[in-house]
This record gives sequence, C-alpha cells and structure tokens, in this order.
Amino acid sequence: MSGSLATGAGYVLTGLRWLPKSGVRGFIVLPLTINSLLFGGAIWWGIHQIERLSQMLQHWLPSWLTWLHWLLWPLFIVVVVIGVFYAFALVANLIAAPFNGLLAEQVEKMLDSPAAPVPPPSGSGGWRDLVLSPVAGLGRLVYFLLWLIPLIILLFVPVVNVVAPFVWLLSTAWTLALEYADYPLGKRGMSFENQRQLLRRHWPLTLGFGGMTLLLTLTPILNFLAMPAAVIGATLMWNRELADGS
Repeated sequence: MSGSLATGAGYVLTGLRWLPKSGVRGFIVLPLTINSLLFGGAIWWGIHQIERLSQMLQHWLPSWLTWLHWLLWPLFIVVVVIGVFYAFALVANLIAAPFNGLLAEQVEKMLDSPAAPVPPPSGSGGWRDLVLSPVAGLGRLVYFLLWLIPLIILLFVPVVNVVAPFVWLLSTAWTLALEYADYPLGKRGMSFENQRQLLRRHWPLTLGFGGMTLLLTLTPILNFLAMPAAVIGATLMWNRELADGS
C-alpha cells in the first residue's frame, strides 16, 4: 500500500493546474460544455423536485400532523440532493467518457516518463473506443447504483441514520475514484474488478483522490472543472504511483 490521503488529493489539484496547458485545452472544451449543461439542468430539476415534495408533503399530512413537515423536510432534501448528485455525476461521465479517454491519452503523451503501456486488445482504439466506452460505463453505473440504494435506505433507519452522511462521503469518494481511474486503467485492458482490487490496495491514495474530486464537484464554479481535472489527476496518479505495483 502506498500513498496517502494528501497525496491522492494533490493529484486532483495538479489536474486543475494542468487545465490551461496548450496540450490539453483542446480536449476539455466538449466535456466542459457537457458538464456545464448537465449541471445546470440538474440544479433546475433538483429545485423543481424539492418544491413538488414540499407541496405533496403539506397536502399529505393531516392538519394535526403538520409539525412533522419540519422533521421530514430535511430528510427529503437530503434524498433529493444525493439523487441529483449521483445522477448528474454518472450521466455526465457516461456521456463524456469517449472524450475523457482521449484527454487521458494526451496527458500520458505529455509526461516525461509515462508508464509502459499494456497492449490493448486487438481491434480497439480510435472511433471504436468512442462508440464502446459509454457501453462499458454501464457496468460501472450498475455498481454505483448498488452503493446508492442501501445508502438511501440507511437515511430512514432511526439512530443508524446519524452515520449516513459519513457513509455517503466515503462511498462517494470511492465511486468517484473508481470512475476516473478507469480512464488510464481501462485503456490497458484492466477489468473493472481488477481496478477495484488495485485501488483497494492503495485505499488512502484512492480516498484522498475521490474526496478531493467530491469537494470540487460540490464547490460552485470549480464543479465545472472537476471532471477534466479528475481525469488528468487520475492519469498522473496511475503513472506516478500505481503503475509499478500493478
């Protein structure tokens, strides 16, 4: 096991510093546009759903239980926020996956000493990757949803739901790290299962990377840059920390 929480977080910040470089600017325009449109749509949809939930809750509760509205309302807000966050992150990455793959390749070309490449399976590369990468992302989508369902259930369990925010932070950091690590690792033919095994062996590095990615995603303005910064950061982290031990 190598690396630390701070080291993993540092790679995401390094990815931010790489964004203005002339070699990568052309690869982030389209993903950035997709990110911006989806994030704006997610905010609009989330606000609309919160308003609808409030009205439904007020009509559903009898007059003598209206005080429950103020107890249940924060819980509904948390559920909507988590749902919007996961939906936005997963859909945005699914659509932008082909272009993020090209960005990861370009970052490796710009490194002074990139990790030795693993020959890809025959017939892969180019436009084939552009078409198939969203399909490959569906498997990860199912895995991430399996994390989301028990987390939402946990919110409704008395007493236990106190730890739900901490579980959400850890699980989201883990899933974000898996999502972005796939760009350098998947290109080398590493299966999703093997990727999980590798990142588990370096869990401080992984959680530090995913935690900083989550922080950027939740930070206004910076959230538009979180996706390309995380792709660059994951590629750098693979080459500098994980390649030798894989």
